[in-house]
Amino acid sequence: MNELGRTLHAWRDRVTPDAAGLPAGGRRRAPGLRREELALLAGLSVDYIVRLEQGRSDSPSVQVLTALSRALRLSDAERNHLFILAGQVEPSRGRISAYIPASVQRMVDQLDAAPLCVCDAAWTMITCNPLFAAMIGDPTEWPGRWRNIIWRHYASQGDRVVQTPEQRRSFQIAMVTDLRASVARYPHDPDLKALVDELRTGYDEFAQLWDQPVVGFHQTEQKTIRHPELGEFTVDCDVLTVPGSDLRLVVYTAAPNSEAADKLRLLSVIGLQTLS
Repeated sequence: MNELGRTLHAWRDRVTPDAAGLPAGGRRRAPGLRREELALLAGLSVDYIVRLEQGRSDSPSVQVLTALSRALRLSDAERNHLFILAGQVEPSRGRISAYIPASVQRMVDQLDAAPLCVCDAAWTMITCNPLFAAMIGDPTEWPGRWRNIIWRHYASQGDRVVQTPEQRRSFQIAMVTDLRASVARYPHDPDLKALVDELRTGYDEFAQLWDQPVVGFHQTEQKTIRHPELGEFTVDCDVLTVPGSDLRLVVYTAAPNSEAADKLRLLSVIGLQTLS
């Protein structure tokens, strides 16, 4: 076991299942996370976690380290230390971060009655809770650009969110405003520049808005969801920003005793299953 493996093992031991939003699962030899649980939280294989802790895996990628940092609830200083131990350059302040602080991750874990997702400054989805996946679709099946909310809006004709022309226009203007602010804050981020270039060349609607001095902001709005099993229902959507970061939390709620509230409760039971 090398220093990276020892450190990962120690950090895994200090995170309880309860703190990670997982059931305790009976008797445990140690109070911390099992390897299988860390693998689940980070989206990695158990075998890979074992090889990392035993020092048998060389140079884990930035994506892997970011996922481990999130799953282990690391502070900024601890995350940077993890990158150094793994032989990677510390996350640059000049690029958009996909890091979710432990306090924000706790919100994701604990707000299980409301569908929600967390996006970075470019509106690429970093994580979501199970109810969001049940309502919108499983993001683990969305490769590359398809995890970007703006890209999906233009590229996906079969999305489950149904918009009126007015809602579509308002959404597009707000997203262009957000992206312009992110480009101003991260002028040297190559992924952000590539995203904007691809949207401008691929979609005339986006290009026209980008080249106009339009400004819009996110407000509480209603969204109609067309679910393949439960049909259509309407929920409220709020975009919350995290102080001191560029993270956006997109939270969907339904009025008490409404049809939408009943359908969200049913979704929490059936998850990603089909009823047919």
